[in-house]
Amino acid sequence: MDFGNLDLPFIWFLLVGVLFTGYAMLDGFDLGVGALHLFAKKDEERRILLNAIGPVWDGNEVWLVTGGGALFAAFPPVYATVFSGFYLAFMLLLMGLIFRAVAIEFRSKRPERWWRQMWDVSFCLGSVMSSFVIGVAMGNVVWGVPIDADGEMRASFLSLLHPYALLLGVTTVALFAMHGAIYALMKTEGRFHHRIRRWINPCIITFIMLYATTTQATLLYCPHMTERIKEHPAFLIIAGVNMLAIANIPRAIHLKKDFQAFLSSCMAMIALMSLFGAGLFPNMLPSNPNPEHSLTVYNASSSRGTLGVMLTIALIGVPIVLAYTVSIYWIFRGKVKKEHLVY
Repeated sequence: MDFGNLDLPFIWFLLVGVLFTGYAMLDGFDLGVGALHLFAKKDEERRILLNAIGPVWDGNEVWLVTGGGALFAAFPPVYATVFSGFYLAFMLLLMGLIFRAVAIEFRSKRPERWWRQMWDVSFCLGSVMSSFVIGVAMGNVVWGVPIDADGEMRASFLSLLHPYALLLGVTTVALFAMHGAIYALMKTEGRFHHRIRRWINPCIITFIMLYATTTQATLLYCPHMTERIKEHPAFLIIAGVNMLAIANIPRAIHLKKDFQAFLSSCMAMIALMSLFGAGLFPNMLPSNPNPEHSLTVYNASSSRGTLGVMLTIALIGVPIVLAYTVSIYWIFRGKVKKEHLVY
């Protein structure tokens, strides 16, 4: 298929961003439910939380796999540098995701209390660790990493754990916890539903405080993230949408419009990822302290022919993924019933 004079690297930058945003928005509430799992004291309540995400969590991870595959095919040097430089961090992420998955499937296979407690802790720790590592990785991308002239990243694991990255890691955990609490509120009923409602405000307050701190730190120490917004004031609309979406969450919760609160949380995450992408562009992996070595959308992309073939495949495949996601959520809509617990 001939795509004429289309800016294919830019289009694939957007597509990769859409895929990772979809993952953050969908698997974010799975991870958030896991982070809050131990706050549920009764065995039945913990099973309800597991059954709230049980039918959808593995489908949500398709967005991560698809995003990783798109990054590999569209921007091979970025994929190679990221996965080599962040190797240990990504192993921790995979470990967290694996323990979470195994805990979901194994937790209710045996009735012994010690067995279920072991997997409850694994589920919670795996979710928190995965959320934290995702945030730390994004913090390092914003901060910039040491890349040499050959495009190789020269950094130890401990050097990635600087204050800004740690702050973004904690903020991500708080964001996913808020997102997960709202999702759990939609899927539960009765006394447990009212208990979860009491979790929401502390989650919202914690996230807003950390988000404000992160924003201030970004403006002070990563001013390059605002340069494109200054050049194109239209991006302020996204920032405004983000603020309105966050502000609408406590309002919707107070009015008991739980689905509206969830949509607002999703919109806030979309806006945050949009601002993240706008701040980075045209960089995909900024180099610090040598900006001239940064990997950009244009110096790290595949050939135009490759991008064109991939775009043709994406135009077919992405609607299928969307249709699958929508159908799964439609089939498993509604509250979790105690008499239908599977996990």
